[in-house]
Amino acid sequence: MTQNEKLGLTADEEIIKELCVSNGLCYEKVCQEGSVETVLEMFFSGFPCMVGLSLFPRLSRLTIVGQSISSIQGLEYCPLLRELWVVECKLNEISGLHNCVHLQKLFLYDNNIQQISNLEMLVDLRVLWLNKNQISDIQGLNSLVNLEELNLADNAIETLGHSLDPNINLQNLNLSGNKISSFKELTHLTRLQRLRHLSLKDPQSVPNPLCLLYNYYIHVIYHMPHLQCLDTYDISSKHLKDFAESTVMKKVMYYTMRVRCAQRQFDELKAKLRQQRRDQIQLPEERIRVLARMLRNLECELSHVQCAGKKSGEPEDLTSDLRHEQRLQHKLDALKCRLKFWERRLEEVVSCHQHNVALASDRKEMMVHFLLLELETVGNIRFEEGNTSEPWFTSCYDLLLSRFCVWDYKPQHITGIKINRIIRIHNRALRQRFQDKVHSLICRQESSPFSQNYKCCMEYLFYVPDPEHSCESDEILQIPENGFKTADAYKALGRERAVPLSNSVSASDRLRMAFMQKKSCSTSGSSPADPLPFRHGQLIISKVFLGRSAAVREGRPIDCHHYPKANSVYLSTSSKTQNQTAQTDVLCPSSLPDSCDCRQQQKLWYIFDHEMVMPEYLVDFEYVSQDTTQPFLDSLSSSHTSPSDAPSVSRVELDLDEEALNLEPILNPHPKMLSLDEKSILTVARANVLSQITVLNLHGNSLNKLPEISRLTALKHLTLSFNEFTHLDDISHMPNLEYLDASFNHISSLDGLRGLGRLIELDLRWNQLTQVRDDMNVLRKHAPALLRLDTRHNPWHRNECVRMVVLGRLKTLTHLDDVLVMEEEAAAAIQVVARSRINQASLMTHSRTDSERPRSLSLLSTAHLLTQISPSPWKHSQELESGWTTKITALNLDGQRLSRLSNLDRLVNLRWASFDNNELTRIEGLEHCLLLEELSLNNNSISRLEGLCAMHRLTRLSINSNHLQCLDGDVLDRLPNLHFLSVENNIISSLHGLQRSRSLFELYVGNNDISTTRDIYHLKALSSLIILDLYGNPLVNKLENYRIYMVFHLPSLKALDGVAVETCESETAKDVFEGRLNADMVAEKLGHTNYRELSELNLQSSSVRMVDLVPADLFVNLRSINLEHNNLTSFSGLIFLPNIKVLSLNYNHIESILPRQKVQSHMSNKQILYHKVSSSGYGQLNSRPSREGLTGDNLEPLMSSLEVLHLGHNGISNLINLQISRLTNLRALFLQGNDISQVDGLDGLRRLRELVLDRNRIKSLSENSFSGQGVLLDLHLAENRIRELNHLQPLKGLRRLFLDMNKIQDISELEKLELLPSLIELSVVGNPVARRSLHRSLVVLHLSTLQVLDGITVTLEERTRAELLNNEAQGSSSGAEMTLPGLVPLVTRPAPLRGTGIHTHIPDQQDDTHDTSRYKKQRAVVSLLRGVQSDVNFRQIRGSSGHYMTALQQTGFRVLSTISNADPETRYLCHSGPRPPPPPPL
Repeated sequence: MTQNEKLGLTADEEIIKELCVSNGLCYEKVCQEGSVETVLEMFFSGFPCMVGLSLFPRLSRLTIVGQSISSIQGLEYCPLLRELWVVECKLNEISGLHNCVHLQKLFLYDNNIQQISNLEMLVDLRVLWLNKNQISDIQGLNSLVNLEELNLADNAIETLGHSLDPNINLQNLNLSGNKISSFKELTHLTRLQRLRHLSLKDPQSVPNPLCLLYNYYIHVIYHMPHLQCLDTYDISSKHLKDFAESTVMKKVMYYTMRVRCAQRQFDELKAKLRQQRRDQIQLPEERIRVLARMLRNLECELSHVQCAGKKSGEPEDLTSDLRHEQRLQHKLDALKCRLKFWERRLEEVVSCHQHNVALASDRKEMMVHFLLLELETVGNIRFEEGNTSEPWFTSCYDLLLSRFCVWDYKPQHITGIKINRIIRIHNRALRQRFQDKVHSLICRQESSPFSQNYKCCMEYLFYVPDPEHSCESDEILQIPENGFKTADAYKALGRERAVPLSNSVSASDRLRMAFMQKKSCSTSGSSPADPLPFRHGQLIISKVFLGRSAAVREGRPIDCHHYPKANSVYLSTSSKTQNQTAQTDVLCPSSLPDSCDCRQQQKLWYIFDHEMVMPEYLVDFEYVSQDTTQPFLDSLSSSHTSPSDAPSVSRVELDLDEEALNLEPILNPHPKMLSLDEKSILTVARANVLSQITVLNLHGNSLNKLPEISRLTALKHLTLSFNEFTHLDDISHMPNLEYLDASFNHISSLDGLRGLGRLIELDLRWNQLTQVRDDMNVLRKHAPALLRLDTRHNPWHRNECVRMVVLGRLKTLTHLDDVLVMEEEAAAAIQVVARSRINQASLMTHSRTDSERPRSLSLLSTAHLLTQISPSPWKHSQELESGWTTKITALNLDGQRLSRLSNLDRLVNLRWASFDNNELTRIEGLEHCLLLEELSLNNNSISRLEGLCAMHRLTRLSINSNHLQCLDGDVLDRLPNLHFLSVENNIISSLHGLQRSRSLFELYVGNNDISTTRDIYHLKALSSLIILDLYGNPLVNKLENYRIYMVFHLPSLKALDGVAVETCESETAKDVFEGRLNADMVAEKLGHTNYRELSELNLQSSSVRMVDLVPADLFVNLRSINLEHNNLTSFSGLIFLPNIKVLSLNYNHIESILPRQKVQSHMSNKQILYHKVSSSGYGQLNSRPSREGLTGDNLEPLMSSLEVLHLGHNGISNLINLQISRLTNLRALFLQGNDISQVDGLDGLRRLRELVLDRNRIKSLSENSFSGQGVLLDLHLAENRIRELNHLQPLKGLRRLFLDMNKIQDISELEKLELLPSLIELSVVGNPVARRSLHRSLVVLHLSTLQVLDGITVTLEERTRAELLNNEAQGSSSGAEMTLPGLVPLVTRPAPLRGTGIHTHIPDQQDDTHDTSRYKKQRAVVSLLRGVQSDVNFRQIRGSSGHYMTALQQTGFRVLSTISNADPETRYLCHSGPRPPPPPPL
């Protein structure tokens, strides 16, 4: 090519010159210099088209900025180009790059490109910038596998889809300034594992709509944890990622509970519907049984008549038999007619039940869908179910009723509309879009009328999907999420090019009603079974901005192009156009002869822009028809129908039954056989030899066994209907049997059938068969020639698949349940059976090889999720490589009707598996799957947790709806990483074993048989448990205050039975249950539940606040209880223990045996205060209980077995309030260390032997203090304030009296003790009288029976000296001491204490009546010595034992006060040594 040819010598020459000048090249030498030039740049002007590039064959970078280039061309001469910039130009498309195979960077931003195309050859491309264009869809990037940076900012992209999946090396992605509004779109980016930088709202662009939604950052960070930078922010911090992870986990747990609650409500509704069905089929079943029994009797009689007629040859007999046969046949026809009626009625009930269950299931699925949608959108879409207390619910309800016109439904006899549910839709993205659109319209047309008052253009309109012109079956679910379709989408469906709405319920629902009516007629003939097949419906109430509206013009299509100035158009339903359009519409309300005025206001609206329509409410409704025309089926159509609403059968039908049963002839009842023997068989068969019997009819007896039936070797026809058979074990090895009727019995299994090789027909209706698979296996093996089988009206497990299971196993059947078996049906059933085994094909179809669980906001298990979002890696046509099964990580074999797990031994890397909805009976075949992390076995028949011991990595286990009876602790102990366990809908009766699964976070045990509170104690070891579900167990309804009881015992719980645990609930639980002693607490403390073997219970210092040991029969052998150092205020919970003998309640706060009644609410605060403080004296005349009202004689005695009671140190101040006299069998009562000031209220303690009142505030004894204690032996009154010893005369049997440390001063008070004839021991140590010179001798002298005084034995010698001194004092006034021969002088020095060599000297204390000042000075010293030295001395005097030795020792029952010697609070008596008398006065 010549030089002139290269330059072109055209108008391009000037462009090339400009190119050379801009890049410092000489135009004349461009041919030589251009061949080595690698970089060219052109900025802003001078390069209107890409020419002259052929002069630069080695060009590697080309930069063109701000030119008017409309297309890329000339690059075919630059094969070495690696970087291309064509930016801020006017490119309309991507082209001319097919030869630039080495291109690595391509910058085409700020152009007019609308579609990504022609990039297939750029396999080396690393960087692609297409921002600031007009791209709406991401496409054409599939071949760019090496792409690392992609900039698509400032375009019009709304969806992502799988468009970026091939770009696995993408590291930097900018999508800012687009129209992405759904979080679901972002989840597609999770497949880009190398993505590190993502921008959705960088500072230079407008943010995407989703960036304005709640939890935007949390959603992105959770789904893409590998990101380092988001929207120019560094998010590489582990703290941020952990926070996002924990937030999402909380939301997942919350919505898991919500979904389970929805499922639970559905289960409860199904249970109610089942009960309703049972109630409604009771009468039809009863009538069918009666009629069928009579029908069989008549058939037997007819066969006998026909046989007899054949044998008889007399004409008269033949005529009579013929007449009788005709009557029998007539009655048979009448009974068959009635039987068909009741069978049809029964089918209606069953069909209606199935319809109700399906309706409830659809509603449940819708709620679950909405909940999952809330989770996936992180709360940016919410659904609020309304009730009458919500103002918006009432407004919406009134709006619907105001726009419902009965006249529109007159042909269908509809009288009203019932609103079942209204759900409010909160879609933040749609609301933002709607507000932006309205704002833009208002701003665009500022001078228009609606810009000044735009609210007048707002309207609420209705929408009901048209099932005939809808491509989506769940459009009603898609609209709340994505909004309405575009006008073009509705046009593509064959409708008008706009969003169709209406302000009338009938107008919006007319298309659905017509479609359902047509469908019903086509499926059930000209007269549909249900006259209202469209009874239940759903509509959406939308908020609409009408903008500029116009009426539809006749003959002009509804299209925005034909109404350029209108935002919406409307069409009146009463207009001529509408009438003509709807002439073929059988439901068109305008064709009615009569109408009301509201017809004139009904309009059809068409909105051209779908963004001006925002869905706000979803309404579930049903039409109400006239009762006179409402058939039996309609009355059950509502899921809210209760059993009482079931239609009553008219008396006419029952009369028709009786009329048919009473037709002639009336058969005489034959006697029922209870057993079968040879003679009875011959009689029934009317035969002489058993071997000749071919037909045997045993209908209508009470047989449950057939012991002789196997001897009938020639039997072909056997009827056993209406008997009492539960099994058919006796019917075996009958080679000629062809027909067997075992209907209307109680057969529960076919295991007994054997050797029926010629059996052709078998009737098993109206029995109790449940296991279809096992029973059909029996028939397949032992009845290989079976042609006809009837299994109707049996309670089959999973009744919906019975027919397929039967046909798959009995391939010879021609009729099943009286329906002809088609070849296609039989072939399909055989294929289903073939798929019920785990083989290579099933593994290839249902397995995945992903190495990680997808980051998805889903409640599905990993196995479900992977099989749902990932394609199978295997193709059935390809040849599998060796060891392909070792790559399998996920396996989902749900609903494959597997009976056992097999062929899984090579799946050594299996991590997630699901075998739901099968027929498994045990866990097996998983021994080699050691890496298994999640396992789901719901809806099977598993009864034990076997086969899991090797799965040490298992974290989630779900075995709902099986037959588990217990939770094996040995198995759970070998699952150390188990975090999630769900065993709902089983028959588990105990939670024992769960305490060994210490890693559990979530536990679901709903709908089992947990009934005892002690099972809860098995869960207390689960310190990490935060979610627990026990709903549906008997314990929930049985246990009072169930919820706070659970919250108290399991304080780590965050959610219980699907409801979050509030802080106030925890506080209430502490108030109610903290310190409650019950059987469960005893079991927890002792480690066992053998309550009946318990004889002693010691729970000191256990913070016990109340006692609730019920039932009392469990503690029948309990004899002794020690509850010292607790917080009891009463012991009413102990009064029902039948055999308690010793009760120790020291150091509590006992106020009364029974709880104190609450203070009356009408009392003032001051009165309440004075009521509590008895010393105030306020109102004591009214508030103090009288003796007469609280004596043991007037109140019912309690605790008849109690003998010893310790109530020391309880702060007791009033014995009457204590009601102690009700313990009538009490022998020993210890009340030391209280605040008792008056001894009263002991009247009922007539058997009391020992009473301890030491260390109280008693000042005196009243006349009634000991009026009933005639047998009292020991009385302890030490350390009180007693001055006088009055009113002790009732204590005739008192033997020991301890008065230490009181204020007895006069010796005359001690002389009053002469009235106690049995007193043998007395102690007055620490009293003023004990320090007088002659107190001991005077006491010994006056108390002749006394043996021990102040802890020292009274000897005969001492008593003699006392008598002599007394005689001397009476005979002489001399004060000289007298000594007699042979007698030891009277002690004049302190005697050594027993057991010790310590001598104690206590200064004399003069009578406080003579020297008060001196007494006061010495009081502190004396008190100190008395409190220290005397207390030690007295312990030594009384001996080393620190226990009270009571008078009950002779009974053989040992009573000990368990108080240590080292505790100074344990001794209540203090003694001083005897003092010498004072010297005589000088």
